[in-house]
Amino acid sequence: MNLQKKIIFQYLRAKINVLTLINTRKAAEYAFKLFCTPIKSGVAKESKIFKDAEKMEFLLEGKKVCGFRFNHPRPQKVLILHGFSSYSYKFDNYITALLDKNYEVLAFDAPAHGSSEGETTNALEYKTMIEKVVELYGPINNFIAHSFGGLAVCLALEEMLPSDNIKLVLIAPATETTTAINTVFKMLDLNNTKLRTAVDDHINKISGHKTEWFSIRRAIKNIKANILWVHDEDDDITPISDALKAKEDKIPYVTYIITKGLGHRKIYRDETVKKAVMDFL
Repeated sequence: MNLQKKIIFQYLRAKINVLTLINTRKAAEYAFKLFCTPIKSGVAKESKIFKDAEKMEFLLEGKKVCGFRFNHPRPQKVLILHGFSSYSYKFDNYITALLDKNYEVLAFDAPAHGSSEGETTNALEYKTMIEKVVELYGPINNFIAHSFGGLAVCLALEEMLPSDNIKLVLIAPATETTTAINTVFKMLDLNNTKLRTAVDDHINKISGHKTEWFSIRRAIKNIKANILWVHDEDDDITPISDALKAKEDKIPYVTYIITKGLGHRKIYRDETVKKAVMDFL
């Protein structure tokens, strides 16, 4: 960990600990807001393929959502969904490959990401965005999702029935929200059980669901899509242990590819992984 991150984490930990002493509920609300705030790492350099794309936008709960459409109209459409603190520009390699196969491609920045408006987002808002994209630009029968996008699309497809004619690619998906929150607590060195419980209570209050409901392992049991799940043994963001628990369920329409040495981010740039995805579609 570099010095700048260490200082930021120390500040956040101290603030949360002080808030917890004053009001645990308020501390939980603050911690959850942090959890929903993407890191602004700057916008990647726009590749030529995006310069030639059709620029798209729509309003979602008063916030502008921005994206791109390529090769319209075509009978087969693919929606690409990025992960947390990411954006559409990072998936130019998939867009190029899909256009070579004559797909229509849609790629949108999630709320609070890339060119889209907002400061925070959560799985339900991302889910709603996906549903809106399908409503406006669908039907869409193919989805490629990385990390946080994987959770959001699974929550969306769970309600977008029937789904038996859909192909879904999950690349290093954020399998369990409980694990993600525990990881943030560990990263910030927060050991307060009362605060951790309060965060779960806050999630239940604002969403109507317990934290463990936000689970790909749970959701895919209700999705009849043909699913390809690609995960790396060395993923330090979305741990392979959660993916392996889902694999143990032996759902017949889910195929797993387990890689080694690609981690969480290299995996979606890997040429072998990309080929497997293209062959699957």
